[in-house]
This record gives sequence, structure tokens and C-alpha cells, in this order.
Amino acid sequence: MMIGGMRVLVVEDDVRMAGAIRRGLRAEGFIVDVAGRGEDAFGMVLASEYDVAVLDVMLPGEDGVQTCRRLRADRVWLPVIMLTARDAVSDRVRALNAGADDYLVKPFSLDELVARLRALVRRAPVERPAVLAVGGLRLDPSTRQVWREGTEIELSAREFGLLEAFMRRPGQVLTQLQLLDAAWDLGYRQRSNVVEVYVRYLREKIDRPFGLAGLETVRGVGYRLRRDGGG
Repeated sequence: MMIGGMRVLVVEDDVRMAGAIRRGLRAEGFIVDVAGRGEDAFGMVLASEYDVAVLDVMLPGEDGVQTCRRLRADRVWLPVIMLTARDAVSDRVRALNAGADDYLVKPFSLDELVARLRALVRRAPVERPAVLAVGGLRLDPSTRQVWREGTEIELSAREFGLLEAFMRRPGQVLTQLQLLDAAWDLGYRQRSNVVEVYVRYLREKIDRPFGLAGLETVRGVGYRLRRDGGG
């Protein structure tokens, strides 16, 4: 399970549909990777940590149902929601029997997809509370809101992803690589100081205006959020 914002693998061979889903989920704060084939998706799941997968039934080569069945046979219990243009009961039964956790028929509402993805992740083995709280800091992943002692703080998507990563592991030192994984997708071209820059942005918003120091630098290792949130 990822330490920061939810990472979603979208498996869809229709480039326009995949792009629309990716843009919509990113706007909701998800970290999104895309695959166009079931075989590629299987390898990506084994190589990376995802919180949930959106898997189209109709794919070239190995279809979505076969991919889901292969994941389960390999004891990969990643939550999976299947997408299909067909609404026959037999199709739903086939997908669910292959190990899918949920089923959504095209065309669908992005709001419904987002709600179903969040519900699937909440039911996963690793606890993901609806609202995170560390000291006086509160973060709501569903509404993308952050408060310090009752004062709402406006954050960019990257800042929010980093703060969510810190708040899911208070007191734990997170490396630059872990923080990149938490807030940037696989297509990002890494810059050496991008994490340092965004941690500085966060401090300017969640710490300094309140006279606090919640985000700490652990020289040579990474960064951590104090267990008391900074006071």
C-alpha cells in the first residue's frame, strides 16, 4: 500500500477513454499510471505498489477478466474494479468470479468511479481513516481539505500529496524516493531537488504562519512529520 495519495493503475486500451479517466482522477488527487494491455498491467502490478486498479474487460490479447484471474492466482489481492460496456448478468458474474471486487458499466460518472475507488481502498487490509489527524493538523483525502487548529489551508495537488504521505506515517522518516512515489506518477522525470522545494512550500503553509515546526529534516536521510504535528 502506498504511503501517500492513492496510486491507481488504469488498464484501458482506448487512448481517449484512458486519458479522460487519468485526467479526472488526477484532478481528484489520485496518482495515476496507465497500461493499454493486460500483460503490461500484470507486470506493473508486480513491479510497483498500487492501492487499486481500474481494469477494462475488453483488452487486446489477454482480456481484463483473464488478467484479474492471473493476479489472484499469483496471490495478488490488489482491489480491482472492472469496467465494461456490457451489462449482462453473465458478464458481471464472470468478472466477479475471476476475483474482481466491483463492477462499473460504461458510460459511467467520474464521481461514481471516484467514490467506488475510495470505498474499495477503505476496505483494504491497511487502515486508511476517512480523515487524518496529527496533532492540530487535519486532512480529508476525499474533499482535499487541510486544517491547522481549525484554520483551513490551501495546498496544491503536490503539496497535498506530500502532506498526506507524512500524515499517514507521523514520526517516521520518509526518503526522497518514498516522497516522490507518494506525489508523482511513474512518468515524472525526476529532478534532484523537487522534494526539497515542495517540503519548503509545505513549511511555508502549515508551519511558519502558526509559529510551529512540524516538518523536520533528517540530514542525509529524508524528512518526517513530528508525531505531535509540530505542537
